[in-house]
Amino acid sequence: MEPAQTMVKITFVQDDGTRQEVDAQPGLTVMEAAKTEDVPGIEAECGGACACATCHVYVEPEWREAVGPPSEMEEDMLDFAFDVREESRLSCQIRISEALDGLVVKVPSKQF
Repeated sequence: MEPAQTMVKITFVQDDGTRQEVDAQPGLTVMEAAKTEDVPGIEAECGGACACATCHVYVEPEWREAVGPPSEMEEDMLDFAFDVREESRLSCQIRISEALDGLVVKVPSKQF
């Protein structure tokens, strides 16, 4: 019998400060975890294909190094997001690992 996989905690912070902590399975993306837990504001219209910018999040400063930089393709898609900042990422491009346990991301006030 395989050992149970350790879940990773991710906190989504809404524009009004409301926090929603979710348990996410390593290997999924932050967007998939958000959709599974019905996190408001994560639309993910393309389903994670990096073909829209409706899963845009802001990665908290202390997590930016662990999450890593966006790919060139992701940067191109972020051009279509609302209120892009240095800490902007598409949540469909952030793969969950145990190293991201405790990750905090902010959801923009709107996606487009």
